[in-house]
Amino acid sequence: MPRKSPSKREAEGGFLSEFDRAAVPGDAAARCGPELVAPEGVEAQTCVLTRSGETWARTYHRNTTGEELRSVLTLMVPGGRTVELHCVLAADDEPGSCETPREPSAGKLSAYRAVAEFAGAGPVEEAPLLLRAGSDRASGGAD
Repeated sequence: MPRKSPSKREAEGGFLSEFDRAAVPGDAAARCGPELVAPEGVEAQTCVLTRSGETWARTYHRNTTGEELRSVLTLMVPGGRTVELHCVLAADDEPGSCETPREPSAGKLSAYRAVAEFAGAGPVEEAPLLLRAGSDRASGGAD
């Protein structure tokens, strides 16, 4: 599928700039992995965010596949606990986001990790993994 011209998001500097504009109050912080693009047409960036003593994960995404996709966003909390959220990405080529519930922070931002995995909307055992995007520069990667 041919790619459209750069979106407003791309022209303004990427996904994270949306968070920066909306949440810059003094104690806000974000740790994000790289913006990734899978050849199949899904783009994503995953972040761990903190503000006012709360921490959560958010993945920014854009689905240009022409088909509905599903994603699983997992926040790994210090102490081995995880928070998992399932999201559906509409087949509309518009930027979107999915985020876990906010919870009281249980440590430094650097102690948290987040990963989002994107796959087709078919049965789990048949849907191929299209993209995995992590909150750490070293952990993000397209599969």
